[in-house]
Amino acid sequence: MTASISTEQVVSGAPVPGSALPGATPRRQRTLRLPRSPKIIAGLAMLAFFVLLSIIGPLVAPYSPDQIFANSPVPLPPSGAHWLGTTNLQQDVFSQVLVGGGDMLLVSLIAGVIATALSVVIGVTAGYLGGLADDLLSMLANIFLVMPALPLLVILFGFLGKTGSNDLFLIGFIISITGWSWGARVLRAQTLSLRNRDYVDSARIIGERRSRIIFAEILPNLTPLVATSFLFTVLYAVGTYTAMAFLGLVNPNWNWGGMLFYAQGANAELTGYWWWFIPPGLAVALLGTSLVLLNFGIDEFVNPRLRAAGLSRKSRRRAASSLRSQQFALTPVVRTVPASEATPATPVEEGQA
Repeated sequence: MTASISTEQVVSGAPVPGSALPGATPRRQRTLRLPRSPKIIAGLAMLAFFVLLSIIGPLVAPYSPDQIFANSPVPLPPSGAHWLGTTNLQQDVFSQVLVGGGDMLLVSLIAGVIATALSVVIGVTAGYLGGLADDLLSMLANIFLVMPALPLLVILFGFLGKTGSNDLFLIGFIISITGWSWGARVLRAQTLSLRNRDYVDSARIIGERRSRIIFAEILPNLTPLVATSFLFTVLYAVGTYTAMAFLGLVNPNWNWGGMLFYAQGANAELTGYWWWFIPPGLAVALLGTSLVLLNFGIDEFVNPRLRAAGLSRKSRRRAASSLRSQQFALTPVVRTVPASEATPATPVEEGQA
C-alpha cells in the first residue's frame, strides 16, 4: 500500500514516509573502505611472498646450505643440478637464498616492534605532558637522532661478536636502539597539535586519567603515523642487518648479507661470478621495495593531497572529462522593450544565469 504525500508535507519540509531523514548519512558512506592503491597491493604481494619464502624456504631447499659437492677450483655456473650455481666451496647458492631470508625478517620484525614501542611511549608522552617532561624526553630523542648510528652499531656488534652470541632478539634490540628517535619526533609533533582538541579537553574535564587519554583518545588518531614509523623502522633494520652481515660483524650464518660477505671476500664481482651475489642482493632490494611501496601507499591513503597526486594519467583525464561533461542549467532573462524604443529585434536578452 503506497502512502500518500500531502502538499503540506512537501512545502513545510516534513519528513516523507519511506524517505531518508534530512542530514542522515547513507549506509554506504559509513562503511570502511579498504585502500585499493596499486602501491599497497603490490607491496603486500611482495611482502607476503618473502614471508612465505622465509617460512617454507628451509623446507623446500634442495640441499643443505653448507653442503659441499664435487671439488672444483672455481664456482660452477647455473645448471640443472644447481639452479643458481655454486660458491667457491661448491655450496648450492639456490639453497642459501631460500634459507637466508628467515633470520633477516625475524630480526627486522623484532627491531621494528621494539623501536615503534619506544617511539610511541616517548613521543606521545612528551607531546602530551609538555613542560619539563617534554624537554627531557625531547633531549633524549635528539641525542639518539644526532648520534652517528654506524660507528655505534659497529662497536656494539663487534662486542657481540667477541662474546660468540648469535641471539636474534639481542641483534634486533641493538638495531632498534638507533632506530626509534625519528618516529618519536614525528609522533611528538603530531601529539602537540592533538592535545588541545575539543575531545581531549572534554576527557580531561570529566576526570579521565592521563594514560587513558593518551592511549584511548590521542593514539587512535596517530595510527597511520605509527604504521609508517613501523614500516620505516623495519626497512632500516633490513638495511642495517644486511650491512652488519656484509661487514662480517654478525656470526657466520646463512643470510643474504652473509652471502654478499663471502662473495665479496672471493672477489666474485671482479671475476664474473654474478650468480653468487646478484640473487641475494636482488632479494634484499625487492624486500626493501615492498616496504617502501607500503609506506607510500599508507601516506596516500591518509593524505588527500598525495592521493590526488598519485592518480595515474588515465585517471586524471577521466576525472577532467567528467567535469567538462557536466551540463548546468542556463536560464535566459528576457526584457520587453517599449514600442517607442523598439528595434528590429524587440526581445533583448540581458544575460544568462
